[in-house]
Amino acid sequence: MQRGAASSLTGSVSENVHDGGIKIAAKDATMTTTTPLRIAVLGIGMMGLPMARRLCAAGHRVHAWNRTRAKADPLATLGATVHDTPADAVRGADFIISLLENGPAVDQVLFEMGTAQAMRAGALFIDMASIQPREARDHAARLDEMGLAHLDAPVSGGTVGAENGTLAIMAGGRAQDFARAQPLFAIFGRATHVGPHGAGQLAKLANQMIVGITIGAVAEALLFAAKGGADMAKVREAIGGGFADSRILQLHGQRMVDRDFAPRGRMTVQLKDLDNALVTAREIGFDAPITTLFEALYKDGIEHGLGQLDHSGLFVELASRNAMQ
Repeated sequence: MQRGAASSLTGSVSENVHDGGIKIAAKDATMTTTTPLRIAVLGIGMMGLPMARRLCAAGHRVHAWNRTRAKADPLATLGATVHDTPADAVRGADFIISLLENGPAVDQVLFEMGTAQAMRAGALFIDMASIQPREARDHAARLDEMGLAHLDAPVSGGTVGAENGTLAIMAGGRAQDFARAQPLFAIFGRATHVGPHGAGQLAKLANQMIVGITIGAVAEALLFAAKGGADMAKVREAIGGGFADSRILQLHGQRMVDRDFAPRGRMTVQLKDLDNALVTAREIGFDAPITTLFEALYKDGIEHGLGQLDHSGLFVELASRNAMQ
């Protein structure tokens, strides 16, 4: 019955395979099912909580686990079952979604806490956290030996995207597993299959390189204009819609103008992603001088006490360097 539920869902999707990837065209982007799936969500934090809520709202049987149980307990009011161990959460699940902190945490939960051993044969583990590509490939290989499927499917869009179901999802793994997961991805946002195991993490690192670098470019440009006597808010308004426009200019630029650095994506997380990008760059023999520069700037900001600010808080570090506090 569990497999039948998954099959009935993917039966309403068409596939187009090319260049090693797959694009899925859903007949209905809000795809619902009369046979709810059992889904385990491991890691109920800033992203995991709103994503688990969306699964509950879609009518699925959600089983949640978090190291600090109190963070997961609110899901019980939505019909989810909260467990004390990840192994209990995944038993009998069709899909297991991981939103854990980093690669070592995923490794520990999967292989040291008995979680992988508790999964039913053929279950699909979807790692939606941001970890290193080599870690994703290692996890996929080890799960495959146990008869379990794997996708690395990190996301971009932050907590707002998680709440609204507008996340960009970058998936690496087998095309058939991506097709199988598409009904879940449709609940969270827009998914693209970008290649084999580890490719999703490569795409996320590329995304984070662009985000981190662009935040720095916007912050430096706005501060430069203000230092010379221009109205920072008006400069942002003036260049909006031009060739320099971007979502970073619109969203993070406004946060800089408002000095609103309440964390959506923290400086510490941005630094982690840039660190992972540089580790991967060294592994594949790629020179990344621009990322190296910005990794150092974020590190300086964190050392100066800005780690818990939104990643647009790099503005504060650059302002301090120019005596513009």
